[in-house]
Amino acid sequence: MKQFSATILLTFRELWAMRITQGIFVVTTIAWLLLTFALNLDVIEGSIAALRIFGFEATPTEAIRDAVTGEPLRDAETGNVLREALSLDQFVLGMNQMVFGASYLFGTLLGLFATMPLVNGFVEQGRIDLMLSKPVSRAKLLTGHIAGVWAIVAMLVTYLVVAIWLVISFKTRLWLPHYLRSIAIIVIMFGVMYSIVLAIGVWMRSTGLGLVTAYGCIFFSGILAAKDQIVPQLTDFTAAIFVGLYHIVPNYIEVISIVAQLGSNESVNSWYPLVSSVVFGATVYGISYVIFLRKDY
Repeated sequence: MKQFSATILLTFRELWAMRITQGIFVVTTIAWLLLTFALNLDVIEGSIAALRIFGFEATPTEAIRDAVTGEPLRDAETGNVLREALSLDQFVLGMNQMVFGASYLFGTLLGLFATMPLVNGFVEQGRIDLMLSKPVSRAKLLTGHIAGVWAIVAMLVTYLVVAIWLVISFKTRLWLPHYLRSIAIIVIMFGVMYSIVLAIGVWMRSTGLGLVTAYGCIFFSGILAAKDQIVPQLTDFTAAIFVGLYHIVPNYIEVISIVAQLGSNESVNSWYPLVSSVVFGATVYGISYVIFLRKDY
């Protein structure tokens, strides 16, 4: 157990020692500090009377819509859209959804970029020989590496999201802890996409190719997310291929809707995008283990 823990700690220290990881931590700190000092709200009876950010003042409003059609109502004389002050709940909802959406997207992209050199170093000639000579099984070595990467990414994501959530909560005096449930989704989806980088890294020792492949899957998942609009335009054969890819490739873009629904404290319409992505990640991690256990380094 000590050997396994040492492997996790070594991976954690190596990743933390990289300049890019420290840079992400610094940028995150600057982001929530700026939000702390730049955002000021005037709240009157549950509505935002004024909002000031970086010295600029605005009065947040939203359009008043027809209860039946949902269309914005307009003033009969001027033709301008009728508006009412934005409620505090709606403002907090919008801010948190923006934060979690940005954390989900950029957290994964930056996390993959930051951890890419670690995979290359893990299977580097000479180092891997030294590690394999130790009285630790290959399975424990790989598991410790994965756990270390997941641990530091989870720490960075938690630090970013919780810090900004605390800033918004202190500013608005509205504490909504259910927003923090999205942290787990962000970390899980990073893990799914990292499985691609790891598998190609231990197989071909090409983390660059692994990173490009992972980014390509993220981009392609945006196309697959439009399945209902695209499939009717295809032939039966190409439609079958497209649907097959939809069920195989991680549904990274569609999981954003789950993050938004959790942030809004709504019931999730479908967990399938997340479940199918986790199945993909588990399968690719399994392939990584098979390759790593059998490959002659």
